[in-house]
Amino acid sequence: MELYLDLLKKVLTDLHRIEKEEYKPLTKKVPTWKEKLLLPIDKLLRKNNYTICKYVVPDIARRAQGTDWPANAETMIGIRRLNNIQFCIEQILTHDVEGDLMETGVWRGGAVIFMRAVLKAHRIRNRVVWAADSFEGLPKPDEAKYVHDKGDTHHLYKVLNVSLDEVKYNFEKYDLLDDQVKFIKGWFKDSLPIAPIERLALLRLDGDMYESTMDALVHLYPKLSIGGYLIVDDFNTVKGCKTAVEDFRKKHGIKDEIIPIDGESIYWEKKS
Repeated sequence: MELYLDLLKKVLTDLHRIEKEEYKPLTKKVPTWKEKLLLPIDKLLRKNNYTICKYVVPDIARRAQGTDWPANAETMIGIRRLNNIQFCIEQILTHDVEGDLMETGVWRGGAVIFMRAVLKAHRIRNRVVWAADSFEGLPKPDEAKYVHDKGDTHHLYKVLNVSLDEVKYNFEKYDLLDDQVKFIKGWFKDSLPIAPIERLALLRLDGDMYESTMDALVHLYPKLSIGGYLIVDDFNTVKGCKTAVEDFRKKHGIKDEIIPIDGESIYWEKKS
């Protein structure tokens, strides 16, 4: 079981072949002046199924840490955060904490694919993995309502726009798309209030923005069982995300210890 899960972590992060050549197309939200010169040529080439790409220098440490944006991997969260997911699930199983597993903001699906793999490795049939996402990228910031999202540019990143069909296909590649995987499509403000979820044992937030993080906390944290785990991916890297978590904890008097996973992410066990 451990060999399977350890190998899966390397494959989901594309760490197992990082020494191979990797290229990224010209899809940056703010291209350099050199890239701007190349864009018209690239547009012409794409009509004939060619594109201009940039060579990516392999960096094993950054990939393992989850601080780069891989061209081909199913997840960008790195090995330590995948280890944390495994730890939380196995604690949940050991202590028989009631509920399903969920991630809000799944990108290409790597983290939820791994959740399903851990359940399968432990032969668990009575829990569901929920994958919630717009599957259209991130929303434009509602600066009038959420001042902490002012100037947020996540909606401009084309690489974050991954369709539901692509995520399902990624599950299929690992033989992990079955009736224990459920998808919730839509902007969180619309989809999460009506999500048909009764109880959660693990809730992982990866919505980046204040609004997305707060929507998930407001509508899903009350469904998290005592003894369950809350993981926040962007706590130390996106100010809006961190502020949303701090505001929610303060409003609801949450004193559970915040535990760092790495330089970016944190988690805590729900004690009350």
